[in-house]
Amino acid sequence: MTSTQPLEYTFQITSVEAAVIRAIRRGGPDVSGRAAALVEATGGEPLRCCLRDAEAGESLLLFGYQPPLPPSPYSEIGAVFVHEGACPGHTPTSTYPPQWRRRPQVLRAYDRRGWIHAAVTHQGGEPEAAITALLADPDVVQIHSRNIAYGCYMMTITRTARGERSPG
Repeated sequence: MTSTQPLEYTFQITSVEAAVIRAIRRGGPDVSGRAAALVEATGGEPLRCCLRDAEAGESLLLFGYQPPLPPSPYSEIGAVFVHEGACPGHTPTSTYPPQWRRRPQVLRAYDRRGWIHAAVTHQGGEPEAAITALLADPDVVQIHSRNIAYGCYMMTITRTARGERSPG
């Protein structure tokens, strides 16, 4: 009889897809067919292009976004901010966005059908513990982090095999 070690997992955090951001910056319509609104940051707006907070005076685009899920009753559209112009973007990583570390969030886990499988809140400080607990369930394929007060999508978190390279 052989014993097998359980496969170890880590997670990967991704922002709004670069192709979506490029299309919006070129004037394309959002998921609802509307043009993005040009706004000046007051400071603190969560940027879904580079996963940091905006600084006052930065030029932003605000548009409707639907995070990728299989067709499901749980698909949602919400407003997100990105830089109007080019920015460094976000490379998929297992590092939680430093400026968002203390921001309370709802973490919604989804199964392969795109149905909510579980949801928890974290009050900041240890988001990795909440993420790890949700991803321990093999039925969970992705997690959406959302703002507690407004419900806005922040980022997607997926399970990756330890040592697996992030695409990108």
